Amino acid sequence: MIAQAHYPKFLNWMNCVDRDASSGLPSETPMSRSQSNLSPLGASRSSVLRLTCIPLLAAAMCVAPVYAKAARAPKRENSHQEIDRLEDAWRDAILQANIAEMNTLLADDYTAITPNGTLQTKNDTLANLRSGRMHFTTLNVSDRKVRFYGNTAIVTSRAQVLGTTGDGRVSGAFRYTRVYVKDRQGRWKIVSFEASRIHHGGGSRDSAFH
Repeated sequence: MIAQAHYPKFLNWMNCVDRDASSGLPSETPMSRSQSNLSPLGASRSSVLRLTCIPLLAAAMCVAPVYAKAARAPKRENSHQEIDRLEDAWRDAILQANIAEMNTLLADDYTAITPNGTLQTKNDTLANLRSGRMHFTTLNVSDRKVRFYGNTAIVTSRAQVLGTTGDGRVSGAFRYTRVYVKDRQGRWKIVSFEASRIHHGGGSRDSAFH
C-alpha cells in the first residue's frame, strides 16, 4: 500500500509512464491502443516498465520506515547507557560526598522530595553534602528501569541504604524516581527526585533519603 503522503508523487510518476505509451499523434479523434502507431515491441516494453517499477516503488515505500526505525535504535541504546552512567555517577557522588560532581549532575532548578515530604533544592542538597549532614556508607541500587519520552528520561529503582542525614540515622529499603531532561547543549541533567520508603523493609521511619 502506498503511503498517503507519497500518493501525489506516485501519480506524477504514473503520468510520465503513460505519456511514454501514448501515440503522440496530433489528432482530435480518440484512438484506441490498437489504432496507435506504437509497434508491438514498444507497447511490450512500456507494459514491462509499468509492471516492474510499480511493485519496486511500493516495496521501497514499505521498507523505508523499517530502516528509519532501525536507525533510531542505536541512538536510544546510547541514551540508555548514558543514563546508566549518570546514575552510577550520582551514587558515587553521594557515597564520596563529591560536591563538584553533584553540582554537575543536578539542574539549577532541581527539586527533591524526601520520604518525610521535605522539599529540597539543588543548593540544599549541596549544602547537606558539604556540611556532612548527609553521609551514606551503604547505597545498593537494584531493579533499575529507564523510560524515555523525547528529551526526558524517567528512572525508577530500589535502593538499600545506610547512613545519616540532618534528621538522624537512615536505613532500610526505598523506591525512588529520578527525572532527567536533556538541555540545549545535549547534556542530561537531573531535574527531579522523589523517594518512598518500603515499609516492610524495616528501618527508621523519620529518616530522609535524598
